[in-house]
Amino acid sequence: MNSKKTIKILFFLILSSFFLYACNGKLPGGDARKYPADPAKRVAQNLAEGRGFKLNDAFKKSGGVFDFANANELWRASLDTIDFMPLASVNYSGGIIITDWYSENNAPNESIKISIRFLTNEIRSDALAIKVFNRKCGNSFTNCKFSEISGNLPSEIKKEILKKAALYKKDKEEKDKKLFNK
Repeated sequence: MNSKKTIKILFFLILSSFFLYACNGKLPGGDARKYPADPAKRVAQNLAEGRGFKLNDAFKKSGGVFDFANANELWRASLDTIDFMPLASVNYSGGIIITDWYSENNAPNESIKISIRFLTNEIRSDALAIKVFNRKCGNSFTNCKFSEISGNLPSEIKKEILKKAALYKKDKEEKDKKLFNK
């Protein structure tokens, strides 16, 4: 009976030393002086440093966490700028807007298509990559020729989007100021 107890104690000591060796002799949590005494502040610090988890989040069934597109001023400004055009593909998480072919009534055989890629969420001149394509077709919509329009139109679209985005951001900051100053 005594040998079983000795084996259990020995096994426990070997297992404990293995775990301590794996931790480099430091127990989890480290130096307690680094962390605030207030639990709310400690939780906030852990979340800010990317540590910790919430058990109630583990049981939620969701497809992921995405920011809403209406919170992104560039995204909203882009959609508002090209709102007269039908959209073929819109992917917020992928950062791209592609319109369908659009033509005015007076030129049904000629149409344009716009592609807007978001390179960053910041409002700056290199945040967007805009391409405009032209399609010219014969009378029966056959023998179509495609080309990319460079020059004035893409830069004008970019300038209009950036102006609207800057206004949206300014409005949001003013609303936030009013909200937090109350």
